Amino acid sequence: MELESLVRASQKGDKKAHGELYTLLHRKMFGVCLRYASSEAEAQDHLHDGFIHLFKNIKKYAFQGSFEGWARRLFVNLILQKFRSKKLLYATGFEFNETNEVSYEHILEDINAAELLQLITELSPQYKLIFNLYAIEGYSHKEIAEKLEISEGTSKSNLSRARSILQAKVLERFPHCYQMKSNGG
Repeated sequence: MELESLVRASQKGDKKAHGELYTLLHRKMFGVCLRYASSEAEAQDHLHDGFIHLFKNIKKYAFQGSFEGWARRLFVNLILQKFRSKKLLYATGFEFNETNEVSYEHILEDINAAELLQLITELSPQYKLIFNLYAIEGYSHKEIAEKLEISEGTSKSNLSRARSILQAKVLERFPHCYQMKSNGG
């Protein structure tokens, strides 16, 4: 069955269509959930809750934009609700300053995506959340602040701190990235 037909059937309550949509989307949505979770078990909880939320709200999908994009946003927003309710976000006490920005392009040339994603999963929940929203999902600090009910400065400082921690982890685990660059390599 074509995706649009599956969505329309699912909007009418067709359980078979629900199952087929789950089969089509569960891997990608699990990947989204993993980025925000501290463990696979927590990611599974997010996935389960996300699909329940998706099927409760599927009638709101108006066939504008991709269904997968709509579903992804729905999952991310549900995860954000959980973070807000746990009050995991706080000001770091670390003043954000534009001069704290570091160029990471050369690091990305030497580390593969799986290695970088592993480092991101090791961040604390609040730093991982802000990093994912900004660097991976593409939200602005203003959007993050609105979604998480925090100040833009808190978003910026958490992102800056997350980047500093990631840089330290890269230095620790992949010292060759820096040695090669400092030796002209």
